[in-house]
Amino acid sequence: MLLPVAALAGGLVLSFWHPAHAAVPKVRDGSRVATDVVEYGCATTGTPLTQVVKVKVELTMPVAATTDQQMTIGWHGTYVDGFELKAPAEGLTDGLNLYAYASISGITKLTSATGVGTLGAVSAGEVIPLPTDVVGLKTTASNAGTGTVKPAAINFGPLPTTPSIKCEVHNPGDLTTYTLTVTGGGQTTTPTPTATSPRPTHTVTATETASATATETEPEAEAVGNTRVTKTPAGAAETGGGGDVGPDGRILVLTGSLLLLTATTGLLLRRRRG
Repeated sequence: MLLPVAALAGGLVLSFWHPAHAAVPKVRDGSRVATDVVEYGCATTGTPLTQVVKVKVELTMPVAATTDQQMTIGWHGTYVDGFELKAPAEGLTDGLNLYAYASISGITKLTSATGVGTLGAVSAGEVIPLPTDVVGLKTTASNAGTGTVKPAAINFGPLPTTPSIKCEVHNPGDLTTYTLTVTGGGQTTTPTPTATSPRPTHTVTATETASATATETEPEAEAVGNTRVTKTPAGAAETGGGGDVGPDGRILVLTGSLLLLTATTGLLLRRRRG
């Protein structure tokens, strides 16, 4: 009887004991929602205070993400009991916001998405509430592809550039990764034709101006006896060596010649008589 009882006891022990396994990233393909417990190390600006915070983060993927269109990844978080984030000693004033992030890998030029949730003032030492509504993490992909998404940091403060509390992920290797697919939207991009201004055509019309053709007047010829005398046009040099002396000039020349001939004859006659 002792043996069956011992065997039964051993079976009960084995049924409640499981060997430890190393934590490995979980992959959820085809699921649009993933929930992970994210462990954060939260540091308060200006103080050495660091808190270990655990948040159950639920991410919701966009159903149809396309390039050049803003997409939204839903973020919703709730604390794990006993690991809430508490306000520092000086408290947090009104205008406090939660800035939540998701990391994206595998798609060119797309690395993260971010969103903001509005919170109220929190007194010193009180738990900082998380938004009850889903926070939309916005991003835009310029390239199509398939990538993976994980929960990332959360910050608290009035502005994303000046956080009062920064919470960094301590266990990124244990978080679920799931698929984000970005398509081209089924649109064919038609290149926009570049307006090209035609070069102006300059038509040069050669206009030939008829220049006045100088008509060379042939010198008129007059017949004097058997000799043909050429009459020089007006404007020529009026000298005895060339040119027309005219009718009056010819009479003077002829008269001079006769006078010279008469004088010569008289001299000859006088010589003979003497």
